[in-house]
Amino acid sequence: MPSPDSTPRLQLRQISKRYPGCLANDAIDLCIAPGEIHALLGENGAGKSTLMKIIYGVTQADTGEMLWQGQRVNIRNPAQARQLGIGMVFQHFSLFETLSVAQNIALAMGAEAGTPKQLEPKIREVSRRYGMALEPERLVHSLSIGERQRVEIIRCLMQDIRLLILDEPTSVLTPQEADELFITLRRLAAEGCSILFISHKLAEVRALCHSATVLRGGRVAGHCRPAECSDQQLAQMMVGEAAALIGEYPKVSGGADFLQVNGLSWHNPDPFGCSLSDINLQVRGGEIVGIAGVAGNGQDELLALLSGEQTLPRDGATTIRFAGQAVADLRPDARRQLGLAFVPAERLGHGAVPELSLADNALLTAFQQGLVSNGLIERSKVEALAQQIIQRFGVKTPGTHAAARSLSGGNLQKFILGREILQQPKLLIAAHPTWGVDVGAAATIHRALIALRDAGAAILVISEDLDELFQISDRLGALCAGRLSPLQNTTDTLLSDVGGWMAGHINPTHSSATA
Repeated sequence: MPSPDSTPRLQLRQISKRYPGCLANDAIDLCIAPGEIHALLGENGAGKSTLMKIIYGVTQADTGEMLWQGQRVNIRNPAQARQLGIGMVFQHFSLFETLSVAQNIALAMGAEAGTPKQLEPKIREVSRRYGMALEPERLVHSLSIGERQRVEIIRCLMQDIRLLILDEPTSVLTPQEADELFITLRRLAAEGCSILFISHKLAEVRALCHSATVLRGGRVAGHCRPAECSDQQLAQMMVGEAAALIGEYPKVSGGADFLQVNGLSWHNPDPFGCSLSDINLQVRGGEIVGIAGVAGNGQDELLALLSGEQTLPRDGATTIRFAGQAVADLRPDARRQLGLAFVPAERLGHGAVPELSLADNALLTAFQQGLVSNGLIERSKVEALAQQIIQRFGVKTPGTHAAARSLSGGNLQKFILGREILQQPKLLIAAHPTWGVDVGAAATIHRALIALRDAGAAILVISEDLDELFQISDRLGALCAGRLSPLQNTTDTLLSDVGGWMAGHINPTHSSATA
């Protein structure tokens, strides 16, 4: 850390930003020193993302001033921010899916950095150095969510930056990958680079960050040194009441099998994708089964086959059954009629249509719940459902007319999950249910999942957050290279066991349905 009298790298004074019906930032003061790792904390909707966009030039403040290395600046766009030495990794990715990794990075760095082909060796070197393996030639649409996050991080690390803004950078990283990233961030800080770190994982904030600014309701609620605070104290600064945020849930054994996957193998025609090999999986009514794994090890492929987005020929239909009925050749709507609800990994564009209102997004998957009569949409029922989701799950939004893209990540996640849960499914499949959400939203989501489990639903959660899986799962397993480990009772499973499964140390003598 630099001496206290050093000129701040970045200083914000009385920054305010108002949107229709919302004061996102209210007279924010923030100061970051050279070489400082500074956390920005707050629940979803507290104003963190808006403030980051102002610093990066994506949007402009209404009032206040910004000083960069002691000089007042008006950052009009991200290109100007990058020229100053500011890099940002957004929570929602800004990648062109039809282009390769190298082409995306070349676009961000400009023509003077070289052609995509010329950048490929450096991309490989940087990705290896930071422990985030990437192949520069791969097309982005073929990458998993975790791999796309790596592209965003490496794209910034390849630039000559003096301030690196990271918005939930570890949300889809394994603990080992996060540790590697922290080594890199500490090295960057030691070299004088300032880092503004947004995360809802309070343990990582306490381990990594020198100082923190906490936002609540768009205003600064306080400052602290995270290493000197407990998770409960940080959570209380963020949301005001932390007693119910970190819960322990009883483990149960469930009832009869609802989801049955027997000998599922699938060859992925994408040369960069992952094929599945002899997957055996049972999820009982009234239990939560959690599946861990490093991104790119078959999670996306398994989700597609279970949801119906990828079907199998009729002669392979018996490999996936709902309550004994073969479904592998059925499309998603037919599976939903049998009781399936699905929360995909990607919120915007997959879980919700960004431009549509919340009411219309509620209709997208719940139209079979009496919202359409004789081919006509029952608008009053659609509005009532959307309003019910907002109220039951504490979604912060101006109303059902708000576009999905206008919500913060955690609030959109609560809306999507609420939309699926209120359909009272017999089987809920959820990918990364609390990715990038704050401790309050995560607690809301976890309680909703436990309540649905206790009502008798079978729940399958695929996540890279091992703490979450151990907290809510009744049984646990892991995917590696398209193979599924045994499923074990969570109470009988060690973190080292799951880590071994994620690394491919799978005992073939056990069935993956082990109770």
